[in-house]
Amino acid sequence: MKKLSATLLALGVMSAGTVSAASDKSLTIGTNNWAENIAVANMWKILLEEEHGYDVELSDVGKSVLYSGLASGDFDLSLEIWLPTTDAPFLEPYRDRIDVHDVWYEGTGLGLVVPAFADIDSIPELQQQAEDYQYQGRPAILGIDSGSSIAGLTEDAIEAYELPVNQVNSSGPAMMAALDSAYRRDEPIVVTLWSPHWAFAEYDLKYLEDPEGIYGDEEDIYWMARPGLDEEDPWLTSVLNAWKMDDDSLGSLMARIEEVGDPAEGAKGWIEDHRALIDEWFASASS
Repeated sequence: MKKLSATLLALGVMSAGTVSAASDKSLTIGTNNWAENIAVANMWKILLEEEHGYDVELSDVGKSVLYSGLASGDFDLSLEIWLPTTDAPFLEPYRDRIDVHDVWYEGTGLGLVVPAFADIDSIPELQQQAEDYQYQGRPAILGIDSGSSIAGLTEDAIEAYELPVNQVNSSGPAMMAALDSAYRRDEPIVVTLWSPHWAFAEYDLKYLEDPEGIYGDEEDIYWMARPGLDEEDPWLTSVLNAWKMDDDSLGSLMARIEEVGDPAEGAKGWIEDHRALIDEWFASASS
């Protein structure tokens, strides 16, 4: 009888533990300050909290902290990693401790961008035209934070093309404010930018040709997670693997957020207008 009771007690403990793990729907999503990252993170926070009972925290951190945090389990998942080139250096130290899942956006762009009216078409031309592209009184490429992948690639481009310019690192919003100001005054400016981004819908822009291939070829965007999330929450993994967006859907989400000026409010309005697409993601997921 004692043996039977001990067995039943052990089974009860295991069952309770199983129920607790299954009912724990708290998630911490690591984010960074890229427009598309902010957009999709807020979209998924709303979908998972309001429609599926999760408690989601968005934690905005730098790239290096994001990857180390996933590897150590401080974050449960992150919705954006560009491969095979851009984010590979960040992933490499933690390759065995981060699970890279499915592609949700295909065919990114990355590089130096100017207004379409600018009389320049390639990065090498900046050697002779650097004085035309000034920021705060000196020849410059206006970029985002210094720890970003695109900032590092831009330093490589400056060296490879022997450009007589400096990269001025800033925040994404500050860079876009400078681009907006120059664009509206019909003044030349060169910035680091990427696709997808709402700027290409708002302004007539062009990438400078990169004959040395410093910025790489088109890439895809994947989502990633700490080890074990797949086993703990297979439904969530399945939903995120079924998630797919393109220029139209992602561009309209980012544009709505930019128009409204609030990521959560903008994402909520976009969700209401794109119910059929969202329903496809959930319908395609394993139950």
